[in-house]
Amino acid sequence: QLQLVESGGGLVQPGGSLRLSCATSGFTLAYYAIGWFRQAPGKEREGVSCISSSGGDTNYADSVKGRFTVSRDNTKNTVYLQMNDLKPEDTAVYYCAADDFGCDDDPDYWGQGTQVTVSL
Repeated sequence: QLQLVESGGGLVQPGGSLRLSCATSGFTLAYYAIGWFRQAPGKEREGVSCISSSGGDTNYADSVKGRFTVSRDNTKNTVYLQMNDLKPEDTAVYYCAADDFGCDDDPDYWGQGTQVTVSL
């Protein structure tokens, strides 16, 4: 059974950092691109970042460029999202998602999400 489980969310002050993890199981991570998405209350889901199956290609939303870094360790079946200089507008539920066709706006497999709250 293919599973993605996010962790690492929490409450952080503006300017702080968090590292989200996406632990995967039930499939060969090396064959899948992994995207990070977020959804804030009352807003549409937003693509944050994506990393190709090999890790050689990454992309970021303009709102997070220079602050967020996506990486993966296929030997540990885990993908990471390092988030620095967090802002209140980064507050959202963050999801990781997998797709074997590459980075996609609507991947096939999703985790349950982890809450990130940026506030004083």
